[in-house]
Amino acid sequence: MHYTRKQAPGIVLGVAVLITCSCSESRHAPEEKYYLVASNTKIAYWQAAANGLSSAGAKMGIKTELVGPATYDPKAQREAFQKAVAAKPSGIMVSAADPEMMTADINLAIAAGIPVITMDSDAPSSHRLFFVGTNNYQAGLTGGRTLVQKLGRKGNLVVLTIPAQSNLIDRLKGYQDAIANTEIKIVQTVDMHGDAAFAFDKTMEIIEKSNMKIDAFVCTEASGGAQVAEVLDRKKVQGKVIIAMDTDEETLKWIEKGAIAATIGQKPFTMAYYGLHLLDDLHHNKPLPLDGDWAKVLEAFVPVAVDTGSSLIDQSSLKLMQKPTK
Repeated sequence: MHYTRKQAPGIVLGVAVLITCSCSESRHAPEEKYYLVASNTKIAYWQAAANGLSSAGAKMGIKTELVGPATYDPKAQREAFQKAVAAKPSGIMVSAADPEMMTADINLAIAAGIPVITMDSDAPSSHRLFFVGTNNYQAGLTGGRTLVQKLGRKGNLVVLTIPAQSNLIDRLKGYQDAIANTEIKIVQTVDMHGDAAFAFDKTMEIIEKSNMKIDAFVCTEASGGAQVAEVLDRKKVQGKVIIAMDTDEETLKWIEKGAIAATIGQKPFTMAYYGLHLLDDLHHNKPLPLDGDWAKVLEAFVPVAVDTGSSLIDQSSLKLMQKPTK
């Protein structure tokens, strides 16, 4: 993720301030409603975020809704965002599938007085107030260091990613820096278009047709790891290292079987749960001007980024995973 509009990827400005709000019923008007706009909303990751959003909304006594296309579709996500803006909501969280495509619409929402924050995937060139989510560069660095250790510092690597998405760009940068002084080489980068079936087919093609020895697969997006593991299992290919992303059920099953070496677990429930509290506070206490470049203000009313954390999950730590307290 990018933490300021002009900052290089990977530079993290940590936030240690917990914003608390007195969420009494008198604070909220009946018409208050907050939206989370995402893409690929039916996958486990966004369902976890939806649970965080609805849980926070129920406790605070406010209306919430997750909107966006069921598949990875940046244009449809933009349309969902535009519809949310037209509804004149109290605030919007958005995970920008295509940051460049979303920037103008985010700026229009801000200009209309609607607080907008990014979650999961940033739109760093927009006027969004701040970002809530994973330090994606650090997540990639963690995965990369694990990869280096598993491969013994040498080997050929295939990366499955979505090149236009800012959070995945930063994860890949973390991996690249982790392997920079090793003999590990990225020999192919696959744009999987957020499509699990495409990831499966492309991995099958690589296994069946590539003349180059492949030692490892890195998946910077949630649905890729389980697909790679499925292909290798079907083709009875052993000895390959897979580093996945996120904690959907299939990925965890393949870790338990030993097919996936590790995954980087994020906290989408926490992102949406805590993000809603922050967004609600912005609605009731708007920083002015709303489109200010607060990253450059020393006594700013808002943070630059809120890092919700991530963790490496492998066979040894799988049983320690904890579900959120409802």
